[in-house]
Amino acid sequence: MDIGSGQAFPSCALSNFAPHPFVIDGIECNSMEGFLQSLKFSNPDMQIEVCKLVGRQAKFKGKNKKWYQTQTLHWQGVDYKRDSVEYQELLDKAFDELSKNSGFRKALLATCNAKLTHSMGKSKINETVLTKQEFCSRLTKIRNRLQEEQ
Repeated sequence: MDIGSGQAFPSCALSNFAPHPFVIDGIECNSMEGFLQSLKFSNPDMQIEVCKLVGRQAKFKGKNKKWYQTQTLHWQGVDYKRDSVEYQELLDKAFDELSKNSGFRKALLATCNAKLTHSMGKSKINETVLTKQEFCSRLTKIRNRLQEEQ
């Protein structure tokens, strides 16, 4: 199942563009895309504002940020090297918080045991804040956990 905002349910509801609010470190995020784009900004106040955004609005807010030149991302005053274990732990934390959203959970469980893919995503960590593999593996891991809880 190819995850994407232009796809049918449940695929579209699993897109980072989908409006699934969650809270991480006390910061309210209206979508995973808002959170991911906020990581490109070093100013914590700007991150809070970007976290409020959804879909293309979030994507375009961070589009021209040249984080890849230093391979450094930021979250609430902490710098993260893109290829670090700490950054992966931050992504895990964000997706764990997202998994508390009932709409997201419903969509993820609706995929049953389909193989999750993301054809429009990038594969190289130095080019994107979330690779296809990082995205799909987290969705699969969360889905497996939710299925076990049922």
